[in-house]
Amino acid sequence: MTFFKKMKDKLTKQTDSVTEKFKEGLTKTRDNFSGKMNELVARYRKVDEEFFEELEEILIQADVGFETVMELVEQLREEVKLRNIQDPKEVQEVIVEKLVAIYHGEEEELPELNMQTDGLTVILFVGVNGVGKTTTIGKLAHHLKSQGKSVLLAAGDTFRAGAIDQLDVWGERVGVEVIKQAEGSDPAAVMFDAVQAAKARHVDVLLCDTAGRLQNKVNLMNELEKVKRVITREVPNAPHEVLLVLDATTGQNAFVQAKQFKEATDVSGIVLTKLDGTAKGGIVIAIRNELHIPVKFVGLGEKMDDLQAFDANEYVYGLFADIIDEAKE
Repeated sequence: MTFFKKMKDKLTKQTDSVTEKFKEGLTKTRDNFSGKMNELVARYRKVDEEFFEELEEILIQADVGFETVMELVEQLREEVKLRNIQDPKEVQEVIVEKLVAIYHGEEEELPELNMQTDGLTVILFVGVNGVGKTTTIGKLAHHLKSQGKSVLLAAGDTFRAGAIDQLDVWGERVGVEVIKQAEGSDPAAVMFDAVQAAKARHVDVLLCDTAGRLQNKVNLMNELEKVKRVITREVPNAPHEVLLVLDATTGQNAFVQAKQFKEATDVSGIVLTKLDGTAKGGIVIAIRNELHIPVKFVGLGEKMDDLQAFDANEYVYGLFADIIDEAKE
């Protein structure tokens, strides 16, 4: 059985609507990436060194990341030699196979949220201003509510003008209460109030917003540590997740932010927003392979339910849907 066939079999176990969301959300990247791949394959009659050099350029332009591209192409060279592949078309399937392997590593399980089966789950959101952090919190609140969980929001971004009001709007839209204080208040004090309220009301999940400043890494680290200290004191082992929100349209800048936040705090997962708005969706692979942080959710559109749990098979299918569907037929 070919790798494409195995992949399609895996995808049929998912809901068609999820597969379609990934396919539609990654249209810009696929049109850019697959289009160039098809042109490359059409131009070459055999797989030679020039073919690999052009492939490197295509992958780098898709923001797959320099180190990851070098690693991937080296693996491809070995595989092509091992399988004695002459036809460039056959290389496409090997690329897809290797991208899935690079993302998963030795793990086949999806990177799910660390939800507590008994008691309160606290999820802390970090990220610079403008990446869609507040929108992501609102959409995740909707996602969790649709699963039957009770949710509370904490307005910990007390520095940015309008941040509290913005979270309030999402709270009303989703039907979730927001714990807040006046603009300029101590974020740690807001977290204390929010945790107390969540415990008193026996809420399942508390989603905590934080200030999105990165001008001074030391200040950011101190502030986040203080917030985490207050949460951990009130709920042992919390926060259970620290999710870094990144804007996929910023490409390598998002990668740099991920590195900086990883140094400043214990990031447990990435939420990559606006993936539908970029032609450089390869950033997902670079973050996973070079920073070893799993992408847990991706934003694939503007609708309330367009925040999707990340699935490497769905993602790679979204990148290569045309090629995979053609091969299946």
